[in-house]
Amino acid sequence: MRSRSILAALALSGVVVAPAAAVPGADRPTDATAEERVARPADQVVDLGPAEPTWHSSDGVIGQPAPYVAARRALPAQRSATTQRRLGPGVVHTTWTQTDARGPVVAHLLAVDLDRDDIRLDVVNPGKVAAVEDVLTMARDAGAVAAVNGDFYDIGRTGAPLGVTTSPRRGLLNARETGWNQGFFLTKKGRPQFGEIDFRGSIKQRPAADVTNINSHFVLPGGIGIYTRKWGRTPGYEVTQGQQQDVRMVEVRGGRVVANRGKLKAGRTIDGLVLIGRGEGAKQLRKLKRGDADVSWGLRGRPRLVITGSKLLIDDGVVQVVDDSEMHPRTAVGIDRDTNEVLLLAVDGRSDDSRGYTMVELARMMQDLGADEALNLDGGGSTTMVGGKRGVLKVLNDPSDSVLRNVANALVVRRD
Repeated sequence: MRSRSILAALALSGVVVAPAAAVPGADRPTDATAEERVARPADQVVDLGPAEPTWHSSDGVIGQPAPYVAARRALPAQRSATTQRRLGPGVVHTTWTQTDARGPVVAHLLAVDLDRDDIRLDVVNPGKVAAVEDVLTMARDAGAVAAVNGDFYDIGRTGAPLGVTTSPRRGLLNARETGWNQGFFLTKKGRPQFGEIDFRGSIKQRPAADVTNINSHFVLPGGIGIYTRKWGRTPGYEVTQGQQQDVRMVEVRGGRVVANRGKLKAGRTIDGLVLIGRGEGAKQLRKLKRGDADVSWGLRGRPRLVITGSKLLIDDGVVQVVDDSEMHPRTAVGIDRDTNEVLLLAVDGRSDDSRGYTMVELARMMQDLGADEALNLDGGGSTTMVGGKRGVLKVLNDPSDSVLRNVANALVVRRD
């Protein structure tokens, strides 16, 4: 029943839909189409506001420029069949290929029916925040039906996500006060929402201290970061961005300060909490004496699930992005309010078979599919979608690295 909304959206874009069994090679993408994208020359671009973040992928690779296509050359896209398979009740995988004036694109969609009581979303990591693993392994370990890659992350260094992560099973894993807080979340009542995630932390004995992070890849300048055993072992100067002066490390066990030093000791087991301060944050921590240390933290509204990304693509049905310049593999999450389906989209790229999408194209595709809100997740070589029937998972898309990239976390679909 729920899958009809996706078929209808693709049909409105002129896509011919066929059962997977009727199409040779149904396990591989075949074809579909969507609205043609036309870029404008620089002298015709309308100023739509401040520049967007330049984040496309954690790998920092510069994407292939999206070619300008004159309106007179923007012929209708070539179209062929779309394949669709149920991975289980309430979870439908659809894949298609479209070719427009900019070139071919292969896309993959998971539609997840949140009205079913036996389906759950979760965010999983390799067991620690400061670690990486491929999506297939994390999904298998979690007993998932399907999954996509999640947040952008500190690639090549700590491996930690850049933003905020909360798992319904494991609670708050990592967060920051500002800077990377646009997210997809489930409220404490389970309603899907998109928007700013608000983190707050405090130290009762030092009310002037600014607690800015928990288990983050770096402590915000002037702030204090909290590190728990969920992070892994104690971090070193990588979380102060190399700063070694005016830093402080305080160890708290059983709610009491047991060590307070001006140097960071990396690689030690975290038994309790570790507080790391920079600048003014270090000054505040220096004043903490041995004894009680009441440290608290949390997210406003106490959402049960959170995953963040670089940019809201759609808000209340309106496209929010203006970047139509670089083509990359893309991953996005959206919600169709009419059907209460979560839409997980992976677009292949960096290959002759699939050029990838710009941010504007990604937003418009999510809009075409029925998303009322949508968020851009990590892309490039990180873009991965996995799924399968009866617990046998496989990779559904064609990751651009030719091998599965190790990433920080994954948004997974589980069955009770």
